[in-house]
Amino acid sequence: MDESETTKPTTTTTAASNPNSRADEPPNAPKPRVALGPGPGPAMSSVSSPLAARAGHELPFVQPSSYLRPSSRSHTIPPVATPMSPIDEEQMQGLQGMRDFLRVRTSYDVLPLSFRLIILDNDLLIKKSLNILIQNGIVSAPLWDSHQSKFAGILTATDYINLIQYYCQFPEHIDNLDKFPLSSLREIEKAIGVLPIETVSVHPSRPLYEACSRMLKTRARRIPLVDIDNETGRETVVSVITQYRILKFIAVNTEQYTSLLKKTVREIGLGTYTDLRTGSMTQSVLDIINMMVTSNISAVPIVDKNNVVLNVFEAIDVIPIIKTGVVEELQINVGEALSKRGEDFGGIFTCQEDDRLDSIFITLRQSRVHRLVVIDDNWHLKGVISLSDILKYVLFYGDDGDYFPSS
Repeated sequence: MDESETTKPTTTTTAASNPNSRADEPPNAPKPRVALGPGPGPAMSSVSSPLAARAGHELPFVQPSSYLRPSSRSHTIPPVATPMSPIDEEQMQGLQGMRDFLRVRTSYDVLPLSFRLIILDNDLLIKKSLNILIQNGIVSAPLWDSHQSKFAGILTATDYINLIQYYCQFPEHIDNLDKFPLSSLREIEKAIGVLPIETVSVHPSRPLYEACSRMLKTRARRIPLVDIDNETGRETVVSVITQYRILKFIAVNTEQYTSLLKKTVREIGLGTYTDLRTGSMTQSVLDIINMMVTSNISAVPIVDKNNVVLNVFEAIDVIPIIKTGVVEELQINVGEALSKRGEDFGGIFTCQEDDRLDSIFITLRQSRVHRLVVIDDNWHLKGVISLSDILKYVLFYGDDGDYFPSS
């Protein structure tokens, strides 16, 4: 609006000259114009619009507040970002350094100098596969489709839990369980309505960041490295890396960054603290297995009547229990089942909500950790931190980009 428009004269009525004005109205506010009766010219409306032109004036009345209302074409000014505290800056610096490390290192770099790899053919009977895992002291193995010469997934303790569920739902098929090959796991999963076996894989020369993203997207706890021969186009399973091995690799090689993670578990909201599933020492293994399947979890904290943590029943604890047969061992209680653990069992790892993330990485660097049970000073159960929780925080916290990049 130019200056000639703003200096047009207008006539106003002050509160002092108008005995009918209200005390709570601004003195210059336009008053309703009431029609008094017939007169020359068109009849006036009972209440005039604030923008309607008044007789004798070229421009309408304008209230001062109308200048303060934002125009529909105006742009909203973005809020000013609150500066980060020094501890937040250090935390983000540490996370960014770890992410840059994961983007320049490959999955192949995680492998130790020497290792063994056991691959099971899809035509192998499920019962024989269990014996192979027990004899070799392993809890998982890649599967191979010899008919198509390609990677066919990975066998884990969860598959044996699914087999137990299948027996519970279809007891009439118990006599056929010894005849099921590994390839029938797909049909078993469909029959009991659970997620299929993990078939996600990654090329060993791809960035480690990509392997981590795929694992988190598919909720896989391990991922096979599958290479492809350039001449024949056939696949070759190189090895399998787990979330634990990846986090240990990070902890060992990026201590300058993990030492910057000074915020506590409570401050970053790490872990699960609601809807926790727990069990007791006197419950049957079958009850715990049913709980794990229905809740889609891989471990159940074992507590007493006061919610004090006594132990943790994990999916891999099923393997030594059923080695002599699926049916006979399912009704034993949890306490007896946990006593069957091997001598190499690493123990239960705990932490408190006031523990810092850098201390957790020290634990990962020094011990074989699969999860952390969060307790208070009196060992009452507060929550559970999985390796997936830690890996997800490292990769994605504060990142607005694509969490799960395509291959």
